[in-house]
Amino acid sequence: MGRVVTAIVTYGNTCVGVVGPFHVDIPWWAEVEPVVAHLEETLGVQVVVLRLLTVEGSDGGRGGHVTYHVEALQPPGNLGTCDFVDDDHPLRLPWARASGLRELFAWASQYVDLTDRPAQRKTWNLAGLFRLPTADGPVWLKAIPPFAAAEPVAIAAIAQVDPGLVPTVLASAPGRLLLTDVPGKDCWDASPDIVADAVHRLATAQARIDPPPHGIPDRRPEILSAAVRDLLDGPVGAELSPEELHAARSLQWRWEMLADCGLPDTVVHGDFHPGNWRCGDDSLVVLDFADAHLGNPVLDGLRAIDYLPTDRRRAAANAWIAAWTAALPRSRPAEALRIAEPLAHLAYAVRYQEFLDNIEPSERVYHLGDPVTVIRHALVSVSASETEA
Repeated sequence: MGRVVTAIVTYGNTCVGVVGPFHVDIPWWAEVEPVVAHLEETLGVQVVVLRLLTVEGSDGGRGGHVTYHVEALQPPGNLGTCDFVDDDHPLRLPWARASGLRELFAWASQYVDLTDRPAQRKTWNLAGLFRLPTADGPVWLKAIPPFAAAEPVAIAAIAQVDPGLVPTVLASAPGRLLLTDVPGKDCWDASPDIVADAVHRLATAQARIDPPPHGIPDRRPEILSAAVRDLLDGPVGAELSPEELHAARSLQWRWEMLADCGLPDTVVHGDFHPGNWRCGDDSLVVLDFADAHLGNPVLDGLRAIDYLPTDRRRAAANAWIAAWTAALPRSRPAEALRIAEPLAHLAYAVRYQEFLDNIEPSERVYHLGDPVTVIRHALVSVSASETEA
């Protein structure tokens, strides 16, 4: 599939030309490593991708024809005329500016001795990810937006009860993390045993966190219920049909029922799918706590189940139920899974709207339509469960 790329190249405050269109094999817009490689070979100078400018002909997140703003770190050769003007925006994130990247790299160099320049792996409105070469192996520099500021706090809370389950944080400061490398691969094709282990270990760790740390967003059931109500009463609700809106509002009673299932308010990962598990030879590490919050852990159980192949979902559900039954014998985790299935989609609608409210206009294409889409997923999940019953 891949994508077609055009790069508008600047150096300092001057637009020096355009490169492309050219093809790269990886379709995901945020994955910019192959874009950087092509441009550096073409231009003969080092570059960084700052941000997405436009997308044409894509169904969201991947493919199509994408145009990026790219900064050359040394003067490139003559590329011809260019009339691009980089109008700043108050919601632009620091790693979408050349000055912000220089400051970020300078901060990281205080904690590790670089043997080469940082390699840009990913950039978009939710994170900037860079691989830093050191004499002791690679280290990862992650830039995070203000609405993901809880990540280091959440990692620290899990590390206190199960240190091997999370990456080691070498340093952190507002808007950035420096993490050790985690060898292995993403667990999209994880076996049922690995699935059960990942789900059981996170649930067991969550049950041991007492008290929950300060400094993470409060998304307990009563808070999410109010946020969903505001979403349905606003512009997002206006995108639904009257029948859909009525059906979505009729799900609100489930939040109170979920709170009565006896599960604790704890650190929730927030995006606990297999792509955020790292499987090594003898280890499993959970990554990317950008959506971490204080809330009901059923959302993590359901996220894992929802992303797994059908033949592995039962292993995940059984492991999650067993972990919470062992930790809190009077709780009702199986009932929580049934009650919360549509609520998980509503919770993500709230989160996606938070993304849209806090990123600059050109980057909103990543998330446009997501709140309404997942609300409709909630309604479908209810219909499916009623049909099965």
